[in-house]
Amino acid sequence: MLRGASAEALAALTERVGDLSSTASQADQATLGEQLFGIVGVLRSDPALRRALTDNSVEGQSKAGLATTIFGSSVGEAAAGLIADAASRRWTSASDLATALERVAVLTTVRSAGAKGQTVGDELFAIRRTVQANPDLRSALSDQARSVADRTQLISGLLAGKVEGPTETLVNQAIARGDGSVDKALAEFLEVAAEAVQETVVTVTTARELSDADLQRLAGALSKQYGTTVQLHVVLDPFLVGGLRVEIGDDVIDGSVSSRLDDARRRIAG
Repeated sequence: MLRGASAEALAALTERVGDLSSTASQADQATLGEQLFGIVGVLRSDPALRRALTDNSVEGQSKAGLATTIFGSSVGEAAAGLIADAASRRWTSASDLATALERVAVLTTVRSAGAKGQTVGDELFAIRRTVQANPDLRSALSDQARSVADRTQLISGLLAGKVEGPTETLVNQAIARGDGSVDKALAEFLEVAAEAVQETVVTVTTARELSDADLQRLAGALSKQYGTTVQLHVVLDPFLVGGLRVEIGDDVIDGSVSSRLDDARRRIAG
């Protein structure tokens, strides 16, 4: 979570990329997303450059000029403009620059899917669940001793021709990020993917399949309660016995039978 000056900078960059997205083609948005991810990779690998571009004692225009000199010839006009704009702003921490640009890159990549933006979120959720359910795969994908190409190849069979192009891009970027946790990266990308389509992610854990009517009622109730459109991701867990567990942001609504049984056991034991 970015704070202070970094949060303000992110908000401005998000607004700028939103303006770009409203006029750019899906192909141009996909290219912009890829180029921004490339810039993020350079920034994360070069601490000295991060510090130079976020030094609040240096005039913003000078930092913007430095960013243009470094990246301007290797990326398109839109990406060059965004990194120059980002460098001209104040940042709470040097690492926040890459974090903010990555978030903007995810937004742009999801929006490049057009009307299938929600599908991208659903696919990211399904892939994350697959990774979580396979400890060996999760460990291998996060193993920094392996090359990015090697780790990407481990999951390519799940992706190639089976998911939307933006989904594949985001999964590959989650693997390449280099912070050692693919699951964490996918969770963050899921949050941004929901933001891209102006929805809030809700994870619903249930012991049985829910009908479309049940899902619509639940989505409607949550949308009304939280004042936002929600995107439901359903997880089946027979150990719940019955009822639902709903997670939305930091809120957890646990109405499962297993939770009530556990609570009863604690009361008896206490």
